Amino acid sequence: MPETESLSRSEIEALVQARHGEPRSVLGYHEYPQPGGPPRCVVRVLEPGAEDVSVFWEDEDPLQARRLRRLHPDGLFEGALPHRRPIVPYRLRIRYPGGHVRERHDPYYFSPQLSDYDLYLFGEGNHHRIYLKLGAHPVTLDGLAGTRFAVWAPNAERVSVVGPFNLWDGRRHPMQTRGGSGVWELFIPDVGPGTPYKFEIRTRDGRTLLKADPYGFAMQLRPENCSIVTELDGYEWGDAAWMRERAVSDPASRPIAAYEVHLSSWRSRRGRYPPFMNWHEAAEELIPYARDLGYSHIELMGVSEHPLDASWGYQVAGYYAPTARFGTPQDFMHFVDRCHQAGIGVIIDWVPAHFPRDDHGLAHFDGTALYEHADPRLGEHMDWGTKIFNYGRHEVRNFLVANAMYWLEHYHVDGLRVDAVASMLYLDYSREPGQWVPNRYGGRENLDAIDFLRQLNGTVRHYYPGVLTVAEESTAFPGVTQPAEHGGLGFAMKWNMGWMNDTLRYFSLDPVYRSHEHNLITFSFMYAWSERFMLPLSHDEVVHGKGSLLGKMPGDPWQQHANLRLLYTYMAVHPGKKLLFMGGELGQWHEWRDWEALDWALLDDARHAGLKLCVRDLNRLYAELGGLHATDWDPDGFRWIDLHNAAESVFGFRRGRPGDPSAPAVVCMFNATPVPRDGYRIGVEEPGEYVCLFDSDAPFYGGSSYSRQDRARAESEGWNGFPYSLRVTLPPLCAVIYRRQSG
Repeated sequence: MPETESLSRSEIEALVQARHGEPRSVLGYHEYPQPGGPPRCVVRVLEPGAEDVSVFWEDEDPLQARRLRRLHPDGLFEGALPHRRPIVPYRLRIRYPGGHVRERHDPYYFSPQLSDYDLYLFGEGNHHRIYLKLGAHPVTLDGLAGTRFAVWAPNAERVSVVGPFNLWDGRRHPMQTRGGSGVWELFIPDVGPGTPYKFEIRTRDGRTLLKADPYGFAMQLRPENCSIVTELDGYEWGDAAWMRERAVSDPASRPIAAYEVHLSSWRSRRGRYPPFMNWHEAAEELIPYARDLGYSHIELMGVSEHPLDASWGYQVAGYYAPTARFGTPQDFMHFVDRCHQAGIGVIIDWVPAHFPRDDHGLAHFDGTALYEHADPRLGEHMDWGTKIFNYGRHEVRNFLVANAMYWLEHYHVDGLRVDAVASMLYLDYSREPGQWVPNRYGGRENLDAIDFLRQLNGTVRHYYPGVLTVAEESTAFPGVTQPAEHGGLGFAMKWNMGWMNDTLRYFSLDPVYRSHEHNLITFSFMYAWSERFMLPLSHDEVVHGKGSLLGKMPGDPWQQHANLRLLYTYMAVHPGKKLLFMGGELGQWHEWRDWEALDWALLDDARHAGLKLCVRDLNRLYAELGGLHATDWDPDGFRWIDLHNAAESVFGFRRGRPGDPSAPAVVCMFNATPVPRDGYRIGVEEPGEYVCLFDSDAPFYGGSSYSRQDRARAESEGWNGFPYSLRVTLPPLCAVIYRRQSG
């Protein structure tokens, strides 16, 4: 605040040209000491286009308002007010050409609201709830309702809030900078929830940018892309029991099977524009569908706001805004709440690896490389045409870590599937020599990204110990799921991309060639317990010309269905948690198309309906049998029964622990050829009668019903190192699961 009431010409010109970095120091209400008396009280108002401006207190007659004198023809006014205590907000009476009169409160009456401690924590990257400080927040100050705006733009010359409330004119509400923090702040009275806005940023090289709020809680659907002032409070949750149980749950012992969903194309609404389901419709249709199929979790693609539908949500413009495609933030809360009440967890895809170049987004936010690296060898994803976050900058790490906390705290999300982790870990990811910059030790690891991921997982585990963080990581980077204190990254799970690639390659082979590629099945067990794995058959495997899962299978239509049932059974009993992309349970013939709904009419065909029933029964079996899910990450819960029969493409193993009632052993056998194997001998560890729990060739799944063998009795003849053996029938292209009858 100036020590005297006079303004220099340079200050006046900076104000009217919207170049002043600290408008609160000269605009609004100011008191100047006077010798021997009360201070002189001065009000300055910048109102472009106004003919005159008057000031009055709330308890005064507006028609007796004190008229301010014009300091500059472009709308800068100044005048005196009588000294009074207590100081309370005043009103402005503004007259425009043509006689239009508007009354409003003066935003520059109010002092900045962010504390120095908030700014300090943000500057060191440790303000875990910075989203409650930056962004747009409806608040009441001195009895007046309005919105407090704050944004980080340290290299801007000037930042203004613009919206319909000021005719999108950046001269009317320039923000106040907060010292060296790079944060700009302004409270605007009478602006409330539902108001669209953006930040107008004047760069130091004279350009003017119009940006959405990085911390905005809601956005307009493309193409407008404005942020919307949003109140998150008010939703009454009904999932307290779920949240209590989640906090003490151990994912290692839980059956976790996720149904991956792109809601825009799961089901559509023809005749409606845009044709998307909303969260309330999804609660009525998707939740009971996933529950009936036996899934423990729904994993959602594209929850955060994204301007391009075809990006599937992986090019995010609104990290704190649930996409408007499906409804409001409270609508998404309703969906998650209903999931929890139905016993289903919610995992969302989260994208801290990169962001798009859209003009209204994070790219060159304040005219400089702020969220990204300036050097394209560090800051550009060549393959995707996107920007890479600068994880070495404290405020950027804070933006991302707090964003993870935001989804967990305000939406009760149960997990974050972290996209493209491999691209974050390596500086030379998808780059040729000379296109990347080594780290300070000369290596290829992105040390800043590694530190960020450790900070992320440590913070999540500290506040929400039951929440899952899942890494989509396709390399052999060590310790992805090891705790950070032990040198790892701290994720709860890692996608087993090696298993997915090898398995799909094996099952896409004509059975006559599978004997030559037996290692594609056996190799995954060499490293199955090196990390805590999730087995994914995700959307990435059914797009871009790769074909659908059913379409990958060899043979005639009957054999294709049989092969896919065999694949799903193998996935269900292989160590690791599970994930299947929507449509896989239907047996879609064509690959996924994000612009149209799944082919639900397929269920009118008995084979496709049988495949869906097979998926449901496998999920339920996986959930019911502790031997399958409680030992997913325990090598003691696995033993090969038949490892070396490559010639006949038969293999099998035991899951669970013999004699352990919490994880009883089951015998899993696979015949990967269309040739039935009658009286096939397999070794078992315990005597007694064994009952067949599952047969993928059963007629209700669309199979041939080749075998009617419901039971088999262990013989005392040892086999393959086991003390006992069974003789079982292995139908063509089939998997069978047996369990010893108790007692």
